[in-house]
Amino acid sequence: MAVKNKRVFYMKYLADSSFVDILANRPDITLDNVEDCGTYEAMQPILAAAHVYQITSARDEIDRELYADTPLLKRTPNLLAVSTNGVGYDTVNLGACTEAGVLVVNQAGGNREAVAEHVLGMMLCLSKCIIQADRFMRRESGFEREAFMGSDILDKTIGIVGIGHVGSRIAELCRGLFSMRVLAYDPYLTEAEIAARGAEKTDLDDLLRKADFVSINCPLTDETRGMIGARQFAAMQPHAYFVTTARGWIHDEGALAEALRERRIAGAGLDVWSKEPPPHDHPLLQFDNVLITPHTAGVSREARINCAKIAAEQIIDILDGRRPSRIVNVEAWPLYARRFENIFGFAPAG
Repeated sequence: MAVKNKRVFYMKYLADSSFVDILANRPDITLDNVEDCGTYEAMQPILAAAHVYQITSARDEIDRELYADTPLLKRTPNLLAVSTNGVGYDTVNLGACTEAGVLVVNQAGGNREAVAEHVLGMMLCLSKCIIQADRFMRRESGFEREAFMGSDILDKTIGIVGIGHVGSRIAELCRGLFSMRVLAYDPYLTEAEIAARGAEKTDLDDLLRKADFVSINCPLTDETRGMIGARQFAAMQPHAYFVTTARGWIHDEGALAEALRERRIAGAGLDVWSKEPPPHDHPLLQFDNVLITPHTAGVSREARINCAKIAAEQIIDILDGRRPSRIVNVEAWPLYARRFENIFGFAPAG
């Protein structure tokens, strides 16, 4: 018999309350917060019945037992999809989900404006020495203005690593506001595709050598993990700035601290960390030319509402048998489609 009551669960965090509001318009969809259960044993009936898991993408916000990984998948036999709160999927084992026939969807593009503006803000703050002047004036007195002489961004070169939703918006802003030259490294896009996004295609080494600002905007994958290390920082220009709003583990934090200590680069803007938030004694927090934020680049009111809306609409598409627009593991579709038909009694479209 086909299942008629459709079940969605989450733990603690949703992007915005509008997510609940949208799903509330569907009486056939039940939304459960498993935090209310108190224990993992009490959660099990909800997990066993669930069709969709709305999951935070922040590693430190939930216990590992609630990551979308093999142990949880064994406890959720009817689970068809995992939807992340944002763009990242650090709490999701893509391979395990694909093997189980579970779709993974994210909200790619939902926070593109917030993250792109954050990158521009960091670039301006660093290049104008705003962060150094602010810190100096709070703890000391007596200085010459020339000690905090910055540089203009106009006509400089930015190198964007990963020119997807966020990277392409950064390119647009940098060209339009500051007439910057935009270089991009993205091995998955052709020269024509990158040109259509407002940048010149290049390899990573060339980008690092030429850019006055390097912005990391790619996802954390097996290929990008540790991609920016001592050799890459050594290739950058001494006056260049390193900015990342992507994910921790893409850059080597120890190598970055060493590059800053030896003045091989001018400074850094860091929104993401290997451990979030970083401890107060973290070496990178000791530099005045390092601007830090606690993974908040994509956290704006508008972005949260947008991501919540996209997530809710994709979940409705999934549960109604339509193909969602932001599938991360498309290779899971054939097995997912068979499982969907077994559970709901009809095949999903697409």
